[in-house]
Amino acid sequence: MKFPAQIDREEVIARSRSLPSFPTVIAEILATVDDPDGSLRVLVACIKHDPIIAARVLSVANRASSRARREAEVSDIYTATSLIGMSRVREIALISSLGGFVGKMALDERSSRLWQHSVSVGVCCQELAFHVDIPVCADSALIAGLLHDIGQFWFYSVDEEAYRRCWRTTTQRAVGVELVEREQFGVDHSTIGAWLAEHWQLPHDIVAAIRWHHVPESELASPLVPLVHVAEVLSHALDLTAGDEGRVNGISTAACAQLGVVWDESVQALFGRIEARSRHANNFFKITHS
Repeated sequence: MKFPAQIDREEVIARSRSLPSFPTVIAEILATVDDPDGSLRVLVACIKHDPIIAARVLSVANRASSRARREAEVSDIYTATSLIGMSRVREIALISSLGGFVGKMALDERSSRLWQHSVSVGVCCQELAFHVDIPVCADSALIAGLLHDIGQFWFYSVDEEAYRRCWRTTTQRAVGVELVEREQFGVDHSTIGAWLAEHWQLPHDIVAAIRWHHVPESELASPLVPLVHVAEVLSHALDLTAGDEGRVNGISTAACAQLGVVWDESVQALFGRIEARSRHANNFFKITHS
């Protein structure tokens, strides 16, 4: 497939129908995040139908069991959940299901690195959600971070070579990829990602975070917007992944102020958690290209 002369919302949605089906478990988890019983039912059903997620949950649970010097092997999701906690199981299900989704669109090494970048930003978002004082759902933060560059995967899936040329131009000019996207295609990956998120009926705050993560001043009142922006800048500042995927040239002081983030010695522990979790997540949830 090739890009049309002008890419609009209808074109993006029409072409998205040839993509893998967006995982329904994402919306189901978000709908039950405040209901432990409902959340457990959703996760059990998801894991029963997805052997990869099941294997990952049991792997984490058995490592925890080994550290606790338990002798019996963990072989069911209920025991696994009691060992590692509902939030950890949700995290595994979310990253695994989205990893399987984008993995079917990861056509080359660059798009595989883009997934690594997305995982790192997701981890940063979740840790920032725990760190800041404003009320924000950590699971929504993780999903917003994982999907913030989903528009780039759409570009890759439609015309891989044209999008490679876009990236070469971005690198040569040392500018943000969104600027070159607008010049060459009339729309950037943030807008395309937001259109897709709306089509998948994701909550407004996640849609807004995807749309405005490069220009957070456009919607600071939605906490996920500054959160994703700051998380992406942090992922580059901490050099969490190789390459320049989704490069951000500067951090918004307004976004930092909205979150109440102060860059002093108190954030060193936060940086340590982000670095450790990002390394682990990118090893654990790696996707490969053929």
